[in-house]
Amino acid sequence: MIKSLNKEFEVIVIGGGHAGCEAASASARMGVKTLLITQDLNKIGEMSCNPAIGGIGKGHLVREIDALDGLMGKVADKAGIQFRLLNRSRGAAVRGPRCQADRKLYRQVMQKEIFSQENLTAISGTVISLIKNRNDEICGAKLVNGSEIYSNSVVLTTGTFLNGMIHIGEKSIPAGRAGEAPSLDLADFLLSLSLNMGRLKTGTPPRLDRNSIDWCGLEAQFGDETPEPFSFFTKKIKNKQVECRVTWTNKEVHQIIKNNINKSAMYSGKIDAKGPRYCPSIEDKIMRFSDRERHQIFLEPEGLDDNTVYPNGISTSLPEKVQREFISKMPGLEKARIIRPGYAIAYDFVDPRECSGTLELTKVPGLFLAGQINGTTGYEEAAGQGIVAGINAANKTKRATPFILDRADAYLGVMIDDLVTRGAPEPYRMFTSRAEYRLWLRADNADQRLTKKGYDLGVVKQKRWKLFSKKREDLNRGNQLLSNLNITPNEANKYGFNIRKDGVRRNGKELLSFPETKIEDLVKICPLLKTLDKSITKQLEIECKYAVYIERQKFDILSYRRDAALKIPTNIDFDLVGSLSNESKEIFSRARPDTIAQAASLPGITPAAIGAVVVYLRSKAA
Repeated sequence: MIKSLNKEFEVIVIGGGHAGCEAASASARMGVKTLLITQDLNKIGEMSCNPAIGGIGKGHLVREIDALDGLMGKVADKAGIQFRLLNRSRGAAVRGPRCQADRKLYRQVMQKEIFSQENLTAISGTVISLIKNRNDEICGAKLVNGSEIYSNSVVLTTGTFLNGMIHIGEKSIPAGRAGEAPSLDLADFLLSLSLNMGRLKTGTPPRLDRNSIDWCGLEAQFGDETPEPFSFFTKKIKNKQVECRVTWTNKEVHQIIKNNINKSAMYSGKIDAKGPRYCPSIEDKIMRFSDRERHQIFLEPEGLDDNTVYPNGISTSLPEKVQREFISKMPGLEKARIIRPGYAIAYDFVDPRECSGTLELTKVPGLFLAGQINGTTGYEEAAGQGIVAGINAANKTKRATPFILDRADAYLGVMIDDLVTRGAPEPYRMFTSRAEYRLWLRADNADQRLTKKGYDLGVVKQKRWKLFSKKREDLNRGNQLLSNLNITPNEANKYGFNIRKDGVRRNGKELLSFPETKIEDLVKICPLLKTLDKSITKQLEIECKYAVYIERQKFDILSYRRDAALKIPTNIDFDLVGSLSNESKEIFSRARPDTIAQAASLPGITPAAIGAVVVYLRSKAA
């Protein structure tokens, strides 16, 4: 019997991982009746690999998700058991918040958020195909039990489940992740859509029993004394904070791996998929960096009441026997017991150049993709795509303007632009180096950049908006206090400031721009600064220190956006544009974009190609 629910839901989200949770929650927050379908409701919010959130570049994404009223930052704050601000000694633009999370607690908090969200229903089910209407637009999903559920659009977030295959040495197991069946029928359906698809690979290390590790003598790695939350909502981290420990590989470990390298699924030829360059397996580290005598391994607890330890740095697809052998040669792990062996997993993905900047497939209207199905790796990249896809799926239902962030708006914009223009020849990971405007796109100002946009869309709710409005008022008040503070060099010297005696009066912002000046130094001149929250004074200090550079970058952003609005003549001959590849010429000639912005959104077009067209148009206009 076919069960039809065509009038009940407007957006369907398939998959309950990080991308699916953000997509479903975002759509529902916008007042759209949303259905989340996942194989196991108990696995919603599962941290499949490393129990950690954030990092360099990744932490920026989490802050931006939070600025749009998303879930990941709030959940991480409630589940975090060790917080560290990476790159603390470097400039604010490249500092990355990170936390080690309690895996069980993270899942519980995420499920609470999902199950309590208004306009959102979650059901357990296996989707085998999608439904098209007479216009070939996706309008629903068909489940393995024969049910057909209709909607206006669908967001697909399959993670590593599409034709997933786990490899441990010579053993291969069809699975989406350990202990869960892969998605085979859905993979076949996507292939039937004539999409450009491929295979990627990722991996995970063996899990160890905490009680079998000799912790004595291992270097301790502590979190920050005062944990810095992800969410602008969170005032204080309440969980008990834990330490991690560090061990190292050695020559003996390396030799065991080299002796057994032909047994690794990656090196035996069983896997032909591309793996993540920036998170290599231990086999890759040993073979590619043979001059290195040792590699650092972080022993990270998976929870406050969990005896499982995640040995970060030894992802592997070697046989379990070999894993036990090389682990036993590391300091502290001589008697370590493996709870679950490490493995590699290969899976299907769709070339993200098949998507537009909204993450909707250009060939298949109504179908949005988010997460590892688009060739990314990492929870944060998946969640970031999820919130953008969810917003746009809801916008499509509401017939609203598409939500597209550009490279000057957010790291979310950088990531999506990278994916839809350059594709994913290897699993994509976010780094601060990918952002041209990173002085502006800092983690500390994500709400200033995005919360107003989210409020206008309806995805940011009133509680968040009130919090943001209060912060904005406090920043304005702080800026006013600094501007009103005005002293001569002689007066400044009396307060201990080493200012050149040039007779020029300086305000608080100018004083704070000096590298050695802290905002605490100005409190003795302007006691009212003491009334501001530390988060406000910290941001004021960052903005003053970077003021000159940020102004230059804002000028660059204006130039970038001016170029984006540049009109492309209808009669342009792209063969006359210098430095364009034949592929780019063909794409431009076929699509005939009206503006540079439209040209930049075309699948397969690189920033270099856009630059060549801009130069050509400017030369013709001169």
